[in-house]
Amino acid sequence: MAGAFTNFEMTHSVRLLLSSSVSLLSAGKSGVNMDEIPIRFAQLTLLLVLFFFFFFFWCVSSADAQPTEAEREIWEEVDVVLKDAKAILDELQAYKGAGPDIREAIQNPNDEALQEKAWAAVVPLVGKLKKFYEFSQRLEAALHSLLGALTSETYSDPTQHLEREQALAKQFAEILHFTLRFDELKMTNPAIQNDFSYYRRTLSRMRINNVPAEGENEVNNELANRISLFYADATPMLKTLSDGTTKFVSENKNLPIENTTDCLSTMASVCKVMLETPEYRSRFTSEDTVSFCLRVMVGVIILYDYVHPVGAFAKSSKIDMKGCIKVLKDQPPNSVEGLLNALRYTTKHLNDESTNKTIKSMLQ
Repeated sequence: MAGAFTNFEMTHSVRLLLSSSVSLLSAGKSGVNMDEIPIRFAQLTLLLVLFFFFFFFWCVSSADAQPTEAEREIWEEVDVVLKDAKAILDELQAYKGAGPDIREAIQNPNDEALQEKAWAAVVPLVGKLKKFYEFSQRLEAALHSLLGALTSETYSDPTQHLEREQALAKQFAEILHFTLRFDELKMTNPAIQNDFSYYRRTLSRMRINNVPAEGENEVNNELANRISLFYADATPMLKTLSDGTTKFVSENKNLPIENTTDCLSTMASVCKVMLETPEYRSRFTSEDTVSFCLRVMVGVIILYDYVHPVGAFAKSSKIDMKGCIKVLKDQPPNSVEGLLNALRYTTKHLNDESTNKTIKSMLQ
């Protein structure tokens, strides 16, 4: 998978973290002020969490995180979905639309040949858009299964889940990576909504005139309404997962909400540290690793914002939003505009009155 860490990157990061931990412990034994012990303990705890999550991201971005027997049933269910993800992205990236044919048909409304040509061009494209929408439903179901496993009370805290269920954690990261990439491609392709709008207008006109429509069985009116709402969103795939995560929490009231939010906030924080710290960032072997971490960071921020009662932008949020936004803005602009737009248009609490004005201005 794109974004994998090399053994050298992992080993070097672990060595740095362990060295820092030993230094803190040594300081504690060498006459340090007792008032500083809680602070040093908190620092050490953070370092140990970072140590674990460096290991976690190394595992989830590698190709050989194999499921345990306990994970296998859910892993196989999700793997079927993820195997289709690359083909979906390839099809979306290659999507050109029927713009020229549609324009000619609109400019020449009485030319039946041009009307038929535009319709013939649009129908197979609508079939692809339907396929993408249906895949979003499969992806939501896969995320639901993963959340059920990774937030269950089998283990006492999120780090235990991610440590002992590495294969499922890897799939969770892959879903976020796919989701953000899908939305980046969709946001830069206006042909998608134009094609579907033309399809719906033409189909409606055909029904009024009792003209048989070859593509009508492909997408009936009810499905067309749902697909239209899906593509009307700036980031449709992420909106689907955000709504799915909210639904998961509401349907599982027996699970403490912190089981989900703590996992998401910690992942966001660690992504930020890895990306903003030159010592760690310099060890990445490719920009694919950077893109992977950026997408995971933004994905978990948005899911957190939907699930947490006050969201990701509140003062009490466990996510350093100023730091995360700064990390995004420190990247080449063309590489992160889609991710910044995801924060601008897909989050739930950005425009709340309680949101810090500095954060709002950073995303303007």
